[in-house]
Amino acid sequence: MKVDRLVSIIMILLDKKRIGAQELADMFEVAPRTIYRDIDAINMAGIPVRSTSGVGGGFEIMEEYKIDKKVFSADDLSALLMGLSSLSNMIRGDELVHALAKVKSFIPADKAKDIALKVNQIYIDLSPWIGNSNIQPYLELIKTALQDSKLLTFEYIAHHGNKTVRTVEPYQLVLKSSHWYLYGVCHNRNEFRLFRLSRISNLQMHEEIFTPRDYQKPQLDFDAMWAAMQTRIKIRIHESVMDRVLDFCTYEDFSSDGDEHYIVNFPFTENDYYYDILLSFGNKCECLEPLPIRAEIKRRIYDIAAIYES
Repeated sequence: MKVDRLVSIIMILLDKKRIGAQELADMFEVAPRTIYRDIDAINMAGIPVRSTSGVGGGFEIMEEYKIDKKVFSADDLSALLMGLSSLSNMIRGDELVHALAKVKSFIPADKAKDIALKVNQIYIDLSPWIGNSNIQPYLELIKTALQDSKLLTFEYIAHHGNKTVRTVEPYQLVLKSSHWYLYGVCHNRNEFRLFRLSRISNLQMHEEIFTPRDYQKPQLDFDAMWAAMQTRIKIRIHESVMDRVLDFCTYEDFSSDGDEHYIVNFPFTENDYYYDILLSFGNKCECLEPLPIRAEIKRRIYDIAAIYES
């Protein structure tokens, strides 16, 4: 695999004073021209490799670039590799490949197997099971706009399906709960807003450059607010949806009700999102109390049924 070969070449160059193209080609059983392409790729990654011709010539990493590999412990390198690998599931591009190659170049040969074992013990995949095909090109375009301070325009679907055209000064990309958000100043509202990328369409970058303003990071921790808003309702569920219900509460909230059912003390906030959660369990879930919420669920079920009766 090319990436593995590149990392191996970097490690060799860090350990050796100088090595020739033919010697590297013999090591990896490839043609010398492949080694030259690999050296170009390593240089593009930001690792300065120079070549010298003549007797005793070859490739070497500039001396001032070399760093003592003992700067990082095995645990440090394992943590860095796990973090970068998890991001590579969400962000494509050369930057992460180059970063991974650089971190791997610090791994001493005698520690490589131990570090590889530690990294493989934990696998972090932040990407959703079913992705939006527009997300990746949108991420790349937003990253460019962030770096160059350029305005973005897009169509945005807000609550209740309302579609509006927004012009935004981008300030930050936010990954929260496997979803990407754009944080920036909305010119329509003249204030900072969070925009979920999956609700964005027709994203375009302007040539116009804006002057960045001071800003605070977005408020992303809503635990205290949700705790104040939430109440507990009593639902009766069939065991077949128990795994899904456990996504929203703990096993301590369950009590057995016969051979196949459970009574659940379920956390609930009275809004469309939570009503939709309960309805998603279909006929495997019944709201027992409080009665006003039970009545509202019943009304929503009648509304759904009416669509199919007409």
